[in-house]
Amino acid sequence: MGKRILITDDAAFMRMMLKDILSKNGYEIAGEAENGKIAIEKYNELKPDLVTLDITMPELDGIGALKGIKAADPNAVCIMCSAMGQQAMVIESIQAGAKDFIVKPFQADRVLEAVKKAIG
Repeated sequence: MGKRILITDDAAFMRMMLKDILSKNGYEIAGEAENGKIAIEKYNELKPDLVTLDITMPELDGIGALKGIKAADPNAVCIMCSAMGQQAMVIESIQAGAKDFIVKPFQADRVLEAVKKAIG
């Protein structure tokens, strides 16, 4: 059984791209969330091995979701995704406990490298 991943992004197209890259490489998609609030709920329900979090989302952004997931489970493994390679957000994400940061548009090799590094 492959490692289970929860994909969080407000854009269905981006979730689909990530799902495609990951499932083709042996990872199981545990679920999907379209905002940070749902990501926290689904994390607690599904207990995936890894969560990908878009930074810019409605209701609760990725950094808020990261903090919420980490509060519930300090061992949670999260990777941030964003089109904005803003240094401050990268630093804030890493300080909040993110394992890595992937920039959109997704490069399959980079996504897989980040996931492998985070959960093997």
